[in-house]
Amino acid sequence: RPGGSATHWFDGDGLMRAFRVRDGQATLEARFADTPKRRWESEIDAVVTPGFGTVGDSSRARVGSPNDANAANTAVMTAGGEVWALWEGGSPLAMSASDLSTRSFVTLRDDLKGMPFQAHPRYDPDGTVWNIGLWGDRMIVWRLNADRSLHTAEVVTLPRASYMHDFTATARHLVIVMQPWVFDHHGMPYASQFAWKPELGTRVMVIDKADLTRTRIFELPAFSYFHLGDAWEDVSGAIRFDVAAGKDVTFAMEGARVLVEGRGTVPGEPAQLSLVTLHTDGRAEMASSGIAAEFPKSDPRRAGLARRHTVHVAGERGGRPLPTGLAVHDWDTGRSDAFAFGDDFIVEEANWVPKPGRTRELDAWLVAPAINLREGVTELHAFDAARVSAGPVASWRADIALPAGFHGTWAG
Repeated sequence: RPGGSATHWFDGDGLMRAFRVRDGQATLEARFADTPKRRWESEIDAVVTPGFGTVGDSSRARVGSPNDANAANTAVMTAGGEVWALWEGGSPLAMSASDLSTRSFVTLRDDLKGMPFQAHPRYDPDGTVWNIGLWGDRMIVWRLNADRSLHTAEVVTLPRASYMHDFTATARHLVIVMQPWVFDHHGMPYASQFAWKPELGTRVMVIDKADLTRTRIFELPAFSYFHLGDAWEDVSGAIRFDVAAGKDVTFAMEGARVLVEGRGTVPGEPAQLSLVTLHTDGRAEMASSGIAAEFPKSDPRRAGLARRHTVHVAGERGGRPLPTGLAVHDWDTGRSDAFAFGDDFIVEEANWVPKPGRTRELDAWLVAPAINLREGVTELHAFDAARVSAGPVASWRADIALPAGFHGTWAG
């Protein structure tokens, strides 16, 4: 904006996009989330609200509660005839699924108004939703019914105040991964409060879903992360989950700022797809695939259950941080089935869409938006999950380009 803009990739206003595919035709529509933050900043034509990496202007910002700073810009979950735009520091924002108009912030219980509801909820096969919210070393654990009404909300004390964008879960446990990016001091922007201390290592807390007071702690070498795959227990009782693991937080602190400002080579190395195993005897280990990867996702029919495949975006490399392809990794064989569009594309996170009436893990479509930089348009591509390297089985092109997005969901 003329009076000042967001200076970090994670701080733009939420733009909800809807791809609708019906009867062999597709459409794309988009609408900004109508938040108090956006309304005020539109009025003064300046970004003044502090964010993850944007300092803002405290003399002009209007922030009396967390939702006054809520950009509704990180992820989407469905809720009946609504879609909820998620932002990890505050409440979900309900928007109409039919026309993307903004309704209101969601209050799941009056005494929990404005409490943080993070951007990566986990789902049980019966539709139960688990999520967390963080403030310091306290974590609220949300449990929602399949209809998105509140079942319970409980507070757990963590052994470390760590920055966490994601968590994961098995059928019986929540898995909380505390990287050594830890709270150090109060300040703004939000990310400036944390310090990277690799000597602390990474700590994993496993919590019994049936009794949140029952916990176990595991220790791993230091790694950074934003995104985890679904977890599962193997026949030995060990817990396994995949992670897009980085060596430090250079991209989060510096690279994402350089990227949005367009002022040179983007620092930071791509994350690598890795598999963590938490053994029943207390040992923990992490094995890297050596493959650059982000946004790991898997078959939603097997959420929290045993599986072998992970889909992820691919093709990132140093100095060129955005993905250019898609891949499915097989943890049993170590093989990766990949397709590369090339440097003229930015490929977004894929949605795993099971084929109707089919039950095998790879009986699915992978549906991924992309930006065709050469043509200057947004596209939508569908892959057969069992044959990703064969390329898209169907593609559609819009007549405009919209910004690359995060964390969409398949609405059915």
